[in-house]
Amino acid sequence: MDTAVERLRPPVRPRAAAGRGFRVTSLFGIEIRIDPSWVFIFVLITWNLAAGFASMHPDWGLGLDLSLALAAAALFFGSVLAHELSHSLVARSRGLPVRHITLFLFGGVSNIEREPGSPGMEFVISVVGPLSSLILGAAFLALGATLVRGPFRLTENPGSALSGLSPLATMLFWLGSINITLGLFNLVPGFPLDGGRILRSLLWAGMKDLKRATKAASQIGQLVGWIFVFGGLAMILGARLPIFGTGVGGGVWIALIGWFLKSAAAASYRQLLLEDLLGDIPVARLMRIEVRTVTPDLALSDLVYDFMLKSDERAFPVVDGGRLAGLVSLDDVRKVPREDWPTARVAQIMTPAASLVVTEPGRPASQALHDLTSRDIQQLPVVEGGRLVGLLRLRDVVRWMKLQG
Repeated sequence: MDTAVERLRPPVRPRAAAGRGFRVTSLFGIEIRIDPSWVFIFVLITWNLAAGFASMHPDWGLGLDLSLALAAAALFFGSVLAHELSHSLVARSRGLPVRHITLFLFGGVSNIEREPGSPGMEFVISVVGPLSSLILGAAFLALGATLVRGPFRLTENPGSALSGLSPLATMLFWLGSINITLGLFNLVPGFPLDGGRILRSLLWAGMKDLKRATKAASQIGQLVGWIFVFGGLAMILGARLPIFGTGVGGGVWIALIGWFLKSAAAASYRQLLLEDLLGDIPVARLMRIEVRTVTPDLALSDLVYDFMLKSDERAFPVVDGGRLAGLVSLDDVRKVPREDWPTARVAQIMTPAASLVVTEPGRPASQALHDLTSRDIQQLPVVEGGRLVGLLRLRDVVRWMKLQG
């Protein structure tokens, strides 16, 4: 158990991703975010699609190729978002809180804050994602078929079959095939893919033990990950695999996906162990009650010399009239030139309370731990009725788990 505690870090979890990324909108009360890595994959997909359209339809021209590729990439990620929304909305209908959905390098992930309460709930939440992708794929193919004039047969060379289609039909057929591929891929029984979640729900129902079921699903997920890694390496070396084909580019991508799956499967089980160790312990039991606070009008020079240099703390809650006003950290101070420290005030650089992640004294510490690790932060202000009552630090939680473990 010590090993899991020592290796505590932001976990890669299915439908519980890191809170990084920037907010773009909100749908059904769920915040939609985009991770910086998403920009890379969006550009890569757009570029590859434009090149593919150019090879299939040399008469279209660069402008049409790029425009169609951008539209197809946007609709594809819209489909990924629909996949994640289906998970989130079903989870929320079962009473599980969902904070946000993040699009990132490997697709999308929903931040479902708690594990499902039963195998049946796990199964329903997990299976709805692949089903939504398969339904979307079938719908896109059906729409594309309505635009085809005359007989159409998908031969061994899809490129030649699509070369005679209109731009809209070409895009619809691509969206249909990629959504069906996405749905089938997510059914691979490798935790933490949806298929791995479905597998865990079945194991959970049979074993009557979530921890044992998660361990078994995690081990299978790591095995699937390693299969992808070695399959990708084989493709790089020239081997041709069914469905995936061959080539350096595809091989690298398959190997990266495999490594991600292996790491995610291990991290998911480790996170469950940590949360199990915390049990139902409330935040109030682990938080620090005696917290040094600062006021909004404190000069940065006083903050540095009287507070930061005289303690091991690197962040201090800002309190105004007994209520939490914000949080100021060493990173905030570093953004201000040293010569301005005597005149600059804490209120000018602090993170306002409205932008902070906070917790409550009665909240389970396991949920607070998830906030700390998934958002890669070191402390959470503990607030009750708008007033600061304590501070929960990641190092204190880790220290307690080491003692208990």
